Amino acid sequence: MASDHLPALPRSERGWTWWLGTVITLAVLAAAMMQLAQLDMRQVAAIVPTSAAFWLVFALSYFAGPFGDYAIFRRLWQIPVAGFFALLRKLIGNELITGYVGDLYFYTWARQRTTMTSAPFGAIKDVAILSAMAANAVTLVLMVLAYPLLGQLRLGIDSTAFFGSVALMLVISSGVLFFRKKLFSLPAPDLWYVTIVQTARVISSLVLTGLCWHLALPAESVELWVLLSAMRMLLSRLPFLPNKDVVFAALAVFMIGQDAQVGALMAMMASLLLATHLGLGLLLVGGEAVGWRKK
Repeated sequence: MASDHLPALPRSERGWTWWLGTVITLAVLAAAMMQLAQLDMRQVAAIVPTSAAFWLVFALSYFAGPFGDYAIFRRLWQIPVAGFFALLRKLIGNELITGYVGDLYFYTWARQRTTMTSAPFGAIKDVAILSAMAANAVTLVLMVLAYPLLGQLRLGIDSTAFFGSVALMLVISSGVLFFRKKLFSLPAPDLWYVTIVQTARVISSLVLTGLCWHLALPAESVELWVLLSAMRMLLSRLPFLPNKDVVFAALAVFMIGQDAQVGALMAMMASLLLATHLGLGLLLVGGEAVGWRKK
């Protein structure tokens, strides 16, 4: 690996990376506790589907991201199973606080393990960039598919905003490709591997989420799910927006308010995802607190 030729980083049990990781962990805990107080679990439980198929698909869609990241960093660094839980914290930090906070936490986690990797920043940076590129590409395809549906469903979406969003993503993606030799640190085979895994992760998560919607509300048309998927992916490209699924649910209810069932479904899925983030976040923070006591 390219990182084998770089000097090893100094390791300290109580260095700045440990303190930064601890601060991020506590911030996740605080965010979880504040949002837990606002979440009506009885209302969520009342409208969640009870079929085993829904729960299986929901679990697969939730863990698609961490499993994809684990496959990537297992190849790059040979990370242990404990790395999967660090990647879960990365996902939850990004979702509960703001984008890339979780990536910063994962950097602090990796930097304390110099026997695993001597220079983690370059790999994490490359994976984050390629993840954004893969999501942009899938979003563009979805928006092309969804554009003919805008007029049919009469949602009142401004075409100027639509094409402006497409243009912005094209400019960002083109800029990354133009400066790729200066931006990326990993060798070409690893970059291709990361690109393939990230694209598969985005598509599988998208398909599984759409299947969740279909299992919960099978009477609705495929066209509506395509349009909502495009909207959800577009919102996901905003890096500093926390609780993107909650924002998406509110936007979906505003746009298709005439369909009460779809609005209720989007609100339920947002609440279910938030509850999952909170539950896993509290469990992971509890496990990390046990590690602090041992140290």
